[in-house]
Amino acid sequence: MKGVVLAGGLGTRLSPLTRVTNKHLLPVYNKPMIFYPIQTLVDAGISEIMIVTGGNNAGEFLRLIGNGEEFGLRHMNYTYQKREGGIADALALTKHFVGNDKVVVILGDNFIQGSIKKAVEDFETQPKGAKIFLKEVPNPKEFGVAVLNGKQVSRIIEKPKDPPTNLAVIGIYMYDSDVFDICDTLVPSDRGELEITDVNNEYIRRGVMTYEVIQGWWADCGSFEALLRSNLLVARENGIEV
Repeated sequence: MKGVVLAGGLGTRLSPLTRVTNKHLLPVYNKPMIFYPIQTLVDAGISEIMIVTGGNNAGEFLRLIGNGEEFGLRHMNYTYQKREGGIADALALTKHFVGNDKVVVILGDNFIQGSIKKAVEDFETQPKGAKIFLKEVPNPKEFGVAVLNGKQVSRIIEKPKDPPTNLAVIGIYMYDSDVFDICDTLVPSDRGELEITDVNNEYIRRGVMTYEVIQGWWADCGSFEALLRSNLLVARENGIEV
């Protein structure tokens, strides 16, 4: 099983902070943001990891992380996304790294409480397909929402006006190697990007999408409010009362 951390983009919603560095290098409590998704993969038993980055600060990832010794790794892999092409476009760049293996993909600004190790082990025994992670949220209109059918996902509705569930699709995904063939078939959305929701919906159409509902907290860092919340959650996780 390979691991991929997606850490590209310009982070314009966090400007002016991101005028001087990549969003994923900003601090969350006492560590750079990118450390948390890497640690999530390492804790799940994944030792072969690639970071996809872009923009003007890509070299800072190498200076900060190097070969990943701080995480107990012997080697860290890197690749560069030249443009703002979307999550699926960034994932497609890792085809040579993943090969015929399965892959866990995590967005570099996503944080969860707890481990995904059991879900990774379950996916390793899943014959084919994909697995997504879901979280119950109070504001499902702001997310892609999953509709379930037993152990499988029947559809994902992007930012529905009338959400049929409160289960948001979070930024951790597991795929077999078919994902790269699917990425090759995608066409850009109205915002000019290759959408990961289109990838997930193709797996759903094939009837091979499973899911895991996480029980602890989940946060991302896409806005100032979300970045503040992530700092507070991680600080409390470390026993700091704020």
